[in-house]
Amino acid sequence: MENADPIKTDPDSIAANKTWEGIMDKRVDHLAYFNATSCDVEDFRQLVSQKLDDGIVPHAYKVVAGIPVYRVADLETVLAGSESRSRLMAEWAQVMRLHSGVLVLEEAYKDVTPIDRATQVYNRIIAEEKAASGGGADHFAAAGANDRIWNSLQKLCLEAPDVFADYFANPAIDAVCEAWLGPNYQMTAQVNLVRPGGKAQQAHRDYHLGFQSAEDCARYPAHVHDLSQVMTLQGAVAHTDMPIESGPTKLLPFSQLYRPGYAAYRLEAFKEFFDQNYVQMPLRKGDAVFFNPALFHAAGDNSSVDIQRMANLLQVSSAFGRAMESVDRDAMCRALYPVLLAQTGQETMSGTRLEAAVSACAEGYSFPTNLDRDPPVGGLAPETQKQLFLRALQDRMPAADFEAALLARAERRQA
Repeated sequence: MENADPIKTDPDSIAANKTWEGIMDKRVDHLAYFNATSCDVEDFRQLVSQKLDDGIVPHAYKVVAGIPVYRVADLETVLAGSESRSRLMAEWAQVMRLHSGVLVLEEAYKDVTPIDRATQVYNRIIAEEKAASGGGADHFAAAGANDRIWNSLQKLCLEAPDVFADYFANPAIDAVCEAWLGPNYQMTAQVNLVRPGGKAQQAHRDYHLGFQSAEDCARYPAHVHDLSQVMTLQGAVAHTDMPIESGPTKLLPFSQLYRPGYAAYRLEAFKEFFDQNYVQMPLRKGDAVFFNPALFHAAGDNSSVDIQRMANLLQVSSAFGRAMESVDRDAMCRALYPVLLAQTGQETMSGTRLEAAVSACAEGYSFPTNLDRDPPVGGLAPETQKQLFLRALQDRMPAADFEAALLARAERRQA
């Protein structure tokens, strides 16, 4: 394996890193909840200053700025074997959970024909959607700063199933998804096209807790902050060459290890630290990058003159992110609303009791949804069914109007 930058692998350095991790964990492990007061940028600085031991990544052919790079052509035999594939997946999981939190698959598509064919379909979809609606809202960036295709997975499959088949018949991408999430993962994707002059995103963490407001995030207990990052995997397939001037994703290796990070990334001190210490990996068409969703990251500025930077952003979810039973919550809301409307304000149905009743009935989470028709306008996530229910009660909305609002919401969310 080549080392593209000096990586400290001596025993004293490794021991020091492990000692610091233990100290950092003890400082926050007694906290039941994380908020802005839980965060210390000096602790964060110490945590992300550690180096990657190249003994952790024997299948990588080089390490760049703490990020292991895997040449997929070298892994074909490994991926074809049961035991060897398991060892490789264990390595990838360890990198994303305990070490730098990010890895690059070089030439994930050695033959870029599937990339080019998909790009043609995506460009056609972008033109059609812009003509129809003028473009949609985006997460962590201003609307209009780029072109985005929500649910590019379904749109590619329905528009060109033969292209879809070639594109997703990729053993390396399948293996990295399974390495982090286990089998039966759920694939979704969104195409992002950033034109010259497109501005950088703000540093952030991703779905799930990364898409909640600071106030909502602080309501989730600390152990759920730990859980959120193992429920999804972030990936990006490069549809164009991405030199640094085109603005490939800014990454901060090891930042996923900072437990209060879903509160921290919103704070100015952490934003400034990120801006001073991030790294960027130039990519070529057909390369792919995958990272723990808790890694601090942000799309970069496209300062190029003529590069139309396109990536297919893969948002992959655990098969376990589902309830046990199918529940018709719209029907339940229609039945319960008149009862609670009549009881609102009575002592027997005061604030906390009222919210508890609504919580048991209504869907309290914005996702999954159809982001074309139900975009995150004015925030990171669309209004939930529970928020609509409580808003309707507060406004004393007539039952018929509430039912119409429920129906409109359900129609917006349909695939």
